[in-house]
Amino acid sequence: MPRSARPGGRGRREADTPHPVDIHVGSRVRLRRIELGISQEKLAAELGLTFQQVQKYERAANRISASRLFHMGKLLDVKVSFFYDGYSDAGAPSGFAEPPAEAFQSDLLQRRDTIELVNAFYAIDNPTLRRQLLDLAKGLAAGRETK
Repeated sequence: MPRSARPGGRGRREADTPHPVDIHVGSRVRLRRIELGISQEKLAAELGLTFQQVQKYERAANRISASRLFHMGKLLDVKVSFFYDGYSDAGAPSGFAEPPAEAFQSDLLQRRDTIELVNAFYAIDNPTLRRQLLDLAKGLAAGRETK
């Protein structure tokens, strides 16, 4: 018999699925870590954890305590509010079924290669070269060679 969510919306939800806030916070930790080029191992070492624990935080398999989130913010050079930026549950009905924690991994904007590509793209100072790279990428995606 699956457990129900606790009164007030706190705690684990039915069938032990992560809370949407935990999913969002974990994805923001991952996003910032990748933006800075920090590995899970390095972040874990700074926090005194194993990299598996960082993985669990990022996937929302485990919740991040307030003190640990504060420490992560210091290490990742962001305010704690960064981890909540973009989250909104406005209009979400009670018992709202959120996608599983793995859902954020399928979001193209959360993928490591996307973040690295965007960072490299904007590191190119010359706008003409950036346009040529964009045209090349579009051509490759369309399955045709470009000049």
